[in-house]
Amino acid sequence: MSKLRFVDVCAGAGGLALGLEGAGFEPVLLLDSKPVACETLRLNRPTWRVLEMDLLDFVPDEHPETYDVDLLSAGLPRVKSSATAARAETEKELRLLEAAVLLTHSVQPRALLIENVPGLVDAPEFESAREFIRKELEHLGYRFGWFVLNAADFGVPQDRKQGVLVALKERYFDAFRPPTPTVTEHVSVGRALRRSMAARGWTGADAWAARALSVAPTLVGGSDNRGGADLGPTGTKKAWARMGVNGGALADEVPGAEFDGSLDMIKLTDSQAALLQAFPAEWRFAGRKTARYRQIGHASPPPVGKALGQAITAALGV
Repeated sequence: MSKLRFVDVCAGAGGLALGLEGAGFEPVLLLDSKPVACETLRLNRPTWRVLEMDLLDFVPDEHPETYDVDLLSAGLPRVKSSATAARAETEKELRLLEAAVLLTHSVQPRALLIENVPGLVDAPEFESAREFIRKELEHLGYRFGWFVLNAADFGVPQDRKQGVLVALKERYFDAFRPPTPTVTEHVSVGRALRRSMAARGWTGADAWAARALSVAPTLVGGSDNRGGADLGPTGTKKAWARMGVNGGALADEVPGAEFDGSLDMIKLTDSQAALLQAFPAEWRFAGRKTARYRQIGHASPPPVGKALGQAITAALGV
């Protein structure tokens, strides 16, 4: 059976694409504007066709292989409320959202998948964006649904809610069902990271893991324009502190045998952050530590992408 074909825009470090690959999809093109993200994609999947370009500059006519694919997917930069972000930043994010939807005019995929913040599903401040999307998709003959998924329900050791739009050509939509949870018990931070914490001989790894019984707070990549890598805002850092983790910075390596956990909270490595996003351990990230962490924090967890891909495959009757 031939694989379903997809185009992935704003592909980032490949979390969504990796999940879709696990669901039986094969990319014909992945697009991202950041050189380090494109390097990550090429590092892990040398056979994937990766295009370094801003979505706003992408012209499908120059890439006819994107026409009539089974799926157009987009893990777009998180749209922020104008009350919490700079106006220019918010406008760029909304323009990327609109551009992804407008691509359906040329690409004409059987299905469209957009993943973003939960507020995009029903928050009043995004009503105009939803209305734009509704008009465009209905004009093109798509039916669609909005819903929210929590990555923790799909085996990801993190409380990460994602707003999702799935649109399908009219004849497929009635068969679509949003993914249902794949786990009955959430994976804790301690369970996810215990083995890596003990990798250099730290004897306190088991005791630490027994303390870290919750899923992780939502990882955030932060802005490329300021600051180093940390695990999130003040409230998030307090949640990490309750698990014995210093959320103010990242470590270069996991604790060694000499580490005295009673003296200081541990710091996570970027590789451990990737495990909390449920990337496979062999997936490598290009760039220096902060650049690696930002790719990880911005990514869509692969298990969620796989579940969405499987739901779309079922609707397409494959």
